[in-house]
Amino acid sequence: MDDALSDSVYAILLVLLKPQHGYAIMKEISNITNGHMEIGPASMYTNLKKLQKADYITLQENSDRKKVYQITSSGREALEKDIARRRLFYEAGIALLAKNKEELN
Repeated sequence: MDDALSDSVYAILLVLLKPQHGYAIMKEISNITNGHMEIGPASMYTNLKKLQKADYITLQENSDRKKVYQITSSGREALEKDIARRRLFYEAGIALLAKNKEELN
């Protein structure tokens, strides 16, 4: 996988810090983003397969025959790296907006 995670992959890894099944993943992403991000089943399961292939998540079947996904240590490392990358963009954006506001006044 690329170093930079897409928003949907980022959100999936975030919610998989706690093991969850497919429907719960979609619901939790909607909850943590206050409904601003919705991931449909096709997109989510495509991303889950890619994340499994990259060894960022594991799949286990529980007693209810639900597939439960969980982040791996390499997935957590990729998530932490992407959070740091996103933080840099956020801080640069805040600084540039403040500078631009001062220049306009």
